[in-house]
Amino acid sequence: MQYQEREEDNSKFEEIQQSQTTSIAAEDPLQNLCLASQEVLQKAQQNGRSRCLKCGGSRMFYCYTCYVPVENVPIEHIPCVKLPLEIDIIKHPNETDGKSTAVHAKLLAPEFVNIYTYPCIPEYEEKDHEVALVFPGPKSVSVKDISFHLQKRIQNVRSKNDDPDKPSIKRKKTEEQGLNDSKCEDTTLKKIVFIDSTWNQTNKIFTDERLQGLLQVELKTRKTCFWRHQKGKPDTFLSTIEAIYYFLVDYHTDILKEKYKGQYDNLLFFYSFMHQLIKNAKCPGNKETRKLTR
Repeated sequence: MQYQEREEDNSKFEEIQQSQTTSIAAEDPLQNLCLASQEVLQKAQQNGRSRCLKCGGSRMFYCYTCYVPVENVPIEHIPCVKLPLEIDIIKHPNETDGKSTAVHAKLLAPEFVNIYTYPCIPEYEEKDHEVALVFPGPKSVSVKDISFHLQKRIQNVRSKNDDPDKPSIKRKKTEEQGLNDSKCEDTTLKKIVFIDSTWNQTNKIFTDERLQGLLQVELKTRKTCFWRHQKGKPDTFLSTIEAIYYFLVDYHTDILKEKYKGQYDNLLFFYSFMHQLIKNAKCPGNKETRKLTR
């Protein structure tokens, strides 16, 4: 009887513990990330600013102009993240470089990320069946519906290119064949575009005709942890690096249909460290004495 009671108590304790862990994770989504050691950032923070080996500028952790770590943050100690697709970031010319989180993506996934300063925008017109733009709006779709909408775009293009003299039955078979082929090849999302600016400045870039033809995708279920969150905006308006990270997590589970095991967590390598720094600084008496746990 005592053994059974002890088992019941242990079971209740585990339920409470699991509930508390879930609650903490919901409050702080950066809590359980699979990150590389941030010891190099801890040491750099203690030593202060360092020199950029490219431009010579004095920076903390990395140079936001050259997109490289500074001298006291050896590049071999910085994680390199492999992404499933390419990322283009269109940065507003008035966006303050030192406050932008877009550079984190370029630092941590340099082979997959490109940053352009508006009005410089790549040409997407001929590739709108394999490129999408992450931006909220009435026409935006969820990540899980991307393939469906890209497939429709290809079907529409092929319908327009069909020979009108073909018999309708034959034309229908051609469309069905094209649709089946597109499932395997043409509907693969190859590039995703993000806008890097304050929310009040995004309209100028978003309304550019070069982006108007792209499929819009919205991340509706995520909330920001950004310490520079803009007043008057909902907490679903994410910082650039948050948007990139959460998009990739959803893409991995909803499009690739694979279990997420932290493959892209290191995209938040710098972000989570800075978040913890600022969180600690807000605690009384902790500015100098509390050691970071990340």
